Amino acid sequence: MKTIILLGSTGSIGVQTLDVIRAHPEQFRLHALTCGRNIELAAQQIREFKPEFVCVQRKEDEEKLKTMIPGSVKTGYGREGLLEAVEQAEGDTIVNALMGSVGLEPTLRGMKAKKDVALANKETLVTAGHIVTRAAKENNVKLIPIDSEHSAIYQCLEGNSEKEVERLILTASGGSFRDKTRAELEGVTVEDALNHPNWSMGAKITIDSATMMNKGLEVIEARWLFDMPYEMIDVILHKESMIHSMVEYIDGSVLAHLGMPDMKVPIQYALSLPDRLAMPDKKRLNLWEIGTLHFSKPDFERFRCLKIAYEAGRIGGTAPTVLNAANEEAVDAFLNGKIQFLQIETIIEQALESHSVIQNPDLDTIFEVDRMTRRFVQTDMK
Repeated sequence: MKTIILLGSTGSIGVQTLDVIRAHPEQFRLHALTCGRNIELAAQQIREFKPEFVCVQRKEDEEKLKTMIPGSVKTGYGREGLLEAVEQAEGDTIVNALMGSVGLEPTLRGMKAKKDVALANKETLVTAGHIVTRAAKENNVKLIPIDSEHSAIYQCLEGNSEKEVERLILTASGGSFRDKTRAELEGVTVEDALNHPNWSMGAKITIDSATMMNKGLEVIEARWLFDMPYEMIDVILHKESMIHSMVEYIDGSVLAHLGMPDMKVPIQYALSLPDRLAMPDKKRLNLWEIGTLHFSKPDFERFRCLKIAYEAGRIGGTAPTVLNAANEEAVDAFLNGKIQFLQIETIIEQALESHSVIQNPDLDTIFEVDRMTRRFVQTDMK
């Protein structure tokens, strides 16, 4: 039986991870979980899955949670509690479903504790890919992608030589506004942006999908996960989201991973690999019912965030850290009604233009650049 440490239990990926554990109690056991402010949902999860350690964001939430769960459960809060969770003696695999750059430090500490990491927190690799991949090698642990696109590539590479790869092809739905022109994006609402046509995801990642920054972050993530240069990573628009990604080989063969849009599939595979487990109530992909699949090249002028992400990735160093921090702050501002949708990309561009890139940064430098970028964006929006 594999024991799981789940970071971010009340978010979309966290809830679906618990669905997988619930469906396979003979395969997985939850040893620890962390959550943010949704204490009521966390308490329900704790009562059902009976973890031995839980961590919340704030001290006052920890005190409230203690009144709602069995007294035998050990609790913690804040950064120290989060790090204590990943260093639990029991626990084979960490599922990092945290949102944002806060996921970086627990990933590294978990690896140091010799635990495999199933990663749904793409910001970890975007901000510090060179450090994280080195840590995985030094500690001889697995870094397993949960993102549907990277899970698809991971599976298409299995049994093949990476030296024979011609390119990686990430598919993109195009998000909520894929059929709109730039002119039609003026004045779109938060509600419009959150109405994703295919996937059920959290608010931040859904906005990232609408700007295509999510795909840009995934390009940078793929560069580190699969040790591929940006020239070998392409993005293709595929509105049905049935093909999750593809790998083209030097002989012209293209392996594609297909399936209905369901995040529980890559989550379950990340936990069970190299084995595959039955998926209760799975949605079958009957291509004759779909009929037609559509593909097109992304317009970098229409999807400027994708272009910006490629540029930041190629520059390297601290540029992706700035990209990620500025995007997080801008998306938060949009969700809270402080800026318009198209201002997200403008804010990111301004943050990158004001930054002097530091190559091969250490962890302290990355954290400092992250803080400075957030301060710059917050000040600029006042």
